[in-house]
Amino acid sequence: MPPLIIEAALNGATPRTRNPHVPVTPQEIADAALAAIDAGAAIVHTHIERMDLTGDAAVARYMEGYAPILAARPDAILWGTVATGPDAEARFGHYRGLARAGVRMGAFDPGSVNLGTHGADGLPGQSFVYATSYRDIAWLAALHEEERLAPAIAIYEPGWLRTTLAYHQAGRLPAGAFVKLYFGGRYNFLDGKRSAVTFGLPPTERALDAYLELLDGSGLPWAVAAIGDDVVETGLARLAIERGGHVRVGLEDFGGDHTPTNLALIAQVVALAERAGRAVATPREAAALLGLPR
Repeated sequence: MPPLIIEAALNGATPRTRNPHVPVTPQEIADAALAAIDAGAAIVHTHIERMDLTGDAAVARYMEGYAPILAARPDAILWGTVATGPDAEARFGHYRGLARAGVRMGAFDPGSVNLGTHGADGLPGQSFVYATSYRDIAWLAALHEEERLAPAIAIYEPGWLRTTLAYHQAGRLPAGAFVKLYFGGRYNFLDGKRSAVTFGLPPTERALDAYLELLDGSGLPWAVAAIGDDVVETGLARLAIERGGHVRVGLEDFGGDHTPTNLALIAQVVALAERAGRAVATPREAAALLGLPR
């Protein structure tokens, strides 16, 4: 069985009012990322505090935190998030500059989904459509191919995986693809409250089986993530480790009634791997396993 890749999503949209341990400033992000790598994370994903920054401005802000990481760990595998904007260039164009600055992965979102919180009646309330059209997906695939960026593929809904597999079967999926199966947990990741309003499949074994049926025979490396939940407590992390998959963990995803640190969440996954007799991948080993293009 291949070594276990742990991806650490360090901050995301989780505010400090919900968890005081969330890194926000570039220095905090750099320190947290290096500590996460030392603790067992092979890949680190972060946000900057302003998603409205696009293009060169977004690149500059990311690199304030990423440059010290790459200076200390040239093998680090980093990737940032999308920006807000009216088109694919505004949302994803900063990946071009990040690639040229040494970042090796970029977001690849092969679909659209409703994201929102619940109202007083328990029904979907404040919401937005997180949208990537088929035309934008093609644009995004071309960007990753041109810049030799490995796609960090988010799977919010089963249709997103079917689109990914269509690109893979056509030989058009950029090299280094890493499929992340996002399961919607018990807590809404936008406001941290317990809620039935979420997305995708629940964090259960049968839901994982459904995704693995679609992936069967593809050879694509995959990981589990419980968005708005605890990937260890749900049992998904153990199942992934036993079945040859990988695990994403971190304060961006975590939902629950306590306030862990990123390092504590990583340590739980490392302990599971040790009990299962499975080695934990270094960044260099993860790059080889995923076939990162650079």
